[in-house]
Amino acid sequence: MTGSQVPLLSVLKGETCSPPPMWLMRQAGRYLPEYREVRKTVPSFLDLCLTPKLAAEVTLQPLRRFPFDASIVFSDILIVPFALGQPVAFVEGEGPKLDPVGDGAALARLDPAVAATKLSPVYETVERVVAELPDKVPLIGFCGAPWTVATYMVEGAGSKDQAAARALAYRDPSLFQAMIDMIVETSTIYLLGQVAAGSRALQIFDSWSGSLPEDAFARWCIAPTKEIVARVKQQVPEIPIIGFPRGAGPSAVRYARETGVDGVGCDTSLPLAWVREELQSLVPVQGNLDPVLLAAGGPELDVRVAQILEELGQGQFIFNLGHGILPYTPIEHVERLVRLVKGVSAG
Repeated sequence: MTGSQVPLLSVLKGETCSPPPMWLMRQAGRYLPEYREVRKTVPSFLDLCLTPKLAAEVTLQPLRRFPFDASIVFSDILIVPFALGQPVAFVEGEGPKLDPVGDGAALARLDPAVAATKLSPVYETVERVVAELPDKVPLIGFCGAPWTVATYMVEGAGSKDQAAARALAYRDPSLFQAMIDMIVETSTIYLLGQVAAGSRALQIFDSWSGSLPEDAFARWCIAPTKEIVARVKQQVPEIPIIGFPRGAGPSAVRYARETGVDGVGCDTSLPLAWVREELQSLVPVQGNLDPVLLAAGGPELDVRVAQILEELGQGQFIFNLGHGILPYTPIEHVERLVRLVKGVSAG
C-alpha cells in the first residue's frame, strides 16, 4: 500500500493509494441482519440515532464484516432541525415527517441556543465508536448541507422536486436566507462537536442540490457550504471535509473550486472520464458505483468496478457508491465488491 497508514486521510491530503480506500454511504443499515435486530429494540429510527450505545453498535457492525477504510457515525441529516426544536418523526414506510416551516413565525419558534443539548447524544456515539476503531480506520462525522436540510424543513417531508422550498426561496429570499443562516450556525456547531468527540473527517451531504438552476445553486448550495467549511477550518484547520453535491452535474466543478472542501463525492450520473478530467484534477474524488448495480450483482458489477478503478484509481480517489446502499442489497454482493476493490490494483 502506498500512502500513510490511514488511507482515507492520505487521499484527502492529496496522496494516491493503490488499492484506493473504500467505504459505503449507509454502510450501517437495513441490509445487515444484525442492524435489523437492533432496530427492533427501539420504538423509532430517531430513538436509535439518539441512543449512543445502540447507535455506536450499528456504526461498528459493518466494520466487523468488511475491511472498510472508514466508518461513518450512525445518525441522520434531520438531527439538525430536531435539535433546533422542529418536531421530526420517522414514519415506517413513509420516511421523515416534520412540522413545515413556511413563514417567519414558524422560523422564530426554532432556537439554536438549545441545539447543543439535543446534539450531545451524537457526540457520545462518536466517542464510543472511536474507542473501538483501529487507528487506520477513521470515523467520519457528517451533517446535511443547508439547502438539503431546508428542503425538508419547508416541505415537511421529502419530495421529488423540492418545489415548496424552491418557491419560498424565490418568493421570500430574506426569510429563506434566515433559515439557511440558522442551519449554517447549528451545522457548524454540530460538526465541530463531532470533531471534538473524535471524528477525523467530515462529510456534508447535499442530496437535493441537483434541483436548483445555476444561480440558485451558487446562492443556496455553494455559499452556505463554503461558510460552514470556513468556520470549521477556522477552528480545526487540519480536518478534511468531503462535500457531496448530489445531482450537481457540471456545477460540481464550481462547487469544488469555491466551497473549500478537500474532496468531492460524485453521484452515479457523472461520467467517469469527465470526473477524472474536470474534478479529479482539482480535488480528490469519491464515488460513484450505482447502488442498484451493487444490489443486482453479477458480471455487470465486476465490469463497472473495473471501469471505475481504471478511470479514477490512478489518482486521488476514494471508492464509494453514488448514493447510499439499498436495504435489499445482498451481503454477498458487498463481499464481492470489497474483493474486487481490494484485490485489483489500478496501477
